[in-house]
Amino acid sequence: MYSPGDIVLAHLQFTDTFEIKTRPALILFEEFGNIVVAGITSNLEMEGIQLTKKEGAAKESVIKLNYIFTISQAMIKKKLFELSKEKKELVYKELNKRIIKIIT
Repeated sequence: MYSPGDIVLAHLQFTDTFEIKTRPALILFEEFGNIVVAGITSNLEMEGIQLTKKEGAAKESVIKLNYIFTISQAMIKKKLFELSKEKKELVYKELNKRIIKIIT
């Protein structure tokens, strides 16, 4: 079972193609076997929350909170590491700000 804040390696479909690639993702939450994740990129020019090698990332990376989607548990290959409590709070605080902005 996976938990919010876990960084996993998963089979992800890109939005601009039908291609599926194995990429890291952040688990935001899980319900009934459906797992909502945020994509992670090593393209540091993209907007998002920084993720460092010191925190466990293979490369300096960015959690892309504008790239959120649902996958099945079967699409996850393995857990890589877990975010710190402070970094999880930062992620959910930023997500909350984005949702509030949409509904106001």
